[in-house]
Amino acid sequence: MAAPTTYSLPPDKLQRAIEYAHAGYWLHFSSEIWAIAILAAILGFGLAAKYRDWAVGASARRFVQAAIFVPLLLLTNDILYLPANLYGQHLELKFDQSIQSWPSWFWDWTKGEMIEVICAIPLAWLLFAVIRKSARRWWLYFWLASLPIIAGVMYLEPMVIEPLFFKFEPLAATQPALVNQLEQLTARAGLAIPRDRMFEMKASEKLNSLNAYVSGFGGSKRVVVWDTTIEKLTTPQVLFVFGHEMGHYVLGHIRNSLIALALALLVALFAGARIAERLIARYGARCKIQGLGDWASLPLLLVIFAIFSFLAEPVTNSYSRWQEHQADVYGLEITHGIVPKEAAAQSFQVMGEIGLDEPNPNHFIEFWLFSHPSTADRLAFAESYDPWAHGNPRYVK
Repeated sequence: MAAPTTYSLPPDKLQRAIEYAHAGYWLHFSSEIWAIAILAAILGFGLAAKYRDWAVGASARRFVQAAIFVPLLLLTNDILYLPANLYGQHLELKFDQSIQSWPSWFWDWTKGEMIEVICAIPLAWLLFAVIRKSARRWWLYFWLASLPIIAGVMYLEPMVIEPLFFKFEPLAATQPALVNQLEQLTARAGLAIPRDRMFEMKASEKLNSLNAYVSGFGGSKRVVVWDTTIEKLTTPQVLFVFGHEMGHYVLGHIRNSLIALALALLVALFAGARIAERLIARYGARCKIQGLGDWASLPLLLVIFAIFSFLAEPVTNSYSRWQEHQADVYGLEITHGIVPKEAAAQSFQVMGEIGLDEPNPNHFIEFWLFSHPSTADRLAFAESYDPWAHGNPRYVK
């Protein structure tokens, strides 16, 4: 396969890519509005207050109340939001990104709900315990308490949560020859990524798309390559993809993202506390909310955070695109002289074709929604990047 100079698709795939992309954009923005509308309806129709009354009437113990109120609230919200999830899976099937059966999909959705409820009950109990203890500074104290929780979840996710949805095998067991070549890259980087932290994920049981990623931190940090990636890319192309993921590992992107998330959460909690207090003072009686320490105020806090999250998307995605570009640079540099130069551009072309990436996305959509630079931009950069001509590579000398 010759090195492409620009990302392009044949006419039949181009039309499907445009249809798939535009359907996804429409779904994203409409589902964000729908999510906010659901929470507003739960407040406006008094469901939150009714669930609170049931919880308080069942027990005087706050944790028992949380164990009643939180599942009722979350299940109501998530069942009402289910049509958006169903349509999303419909699109993935229609455009050949997924091969997962509907019973399997519903089982994954059910597992996700169970994990959400199990995690949310103690978290909500802690939140309202802190609010009742300090009505003025609860946002700060809850933020401090949430930091080890966030770190713990990120640490445990690759070992506990991800295996509930996909099968993982040591890459050394399934692809020993590939691991030997990957170790050339890690040795060149002066980095010890043990073989037991390289995994192959059996994505092909559910998906056609390609991917690789880094997850966890500390003792749980690992590099994962999907089996679809290994199957549909050549070995040099896989090595470049691994080099990109190794860039996230080497450049501390998980750590940096954790710090950025913590700072964003602090700002959101501070602003959310002030907004919630004013809204309850003005509309609390209408929604039967007795104060910020009332269980019934939880949907109000959630809708405020949903709006914050939506408005923050351009910022968070810009930061993600910057990290992904750094990882592309690292991947190009760490594989320089080991794989043919065209491997990077070829990998972007193949992944774009399979993933039906739109060649010329709208600039506003790219600014607001894209967590990675566009495939066209990444391929063009891979083709043009040549710091060795001037003796100044950025990461790998």
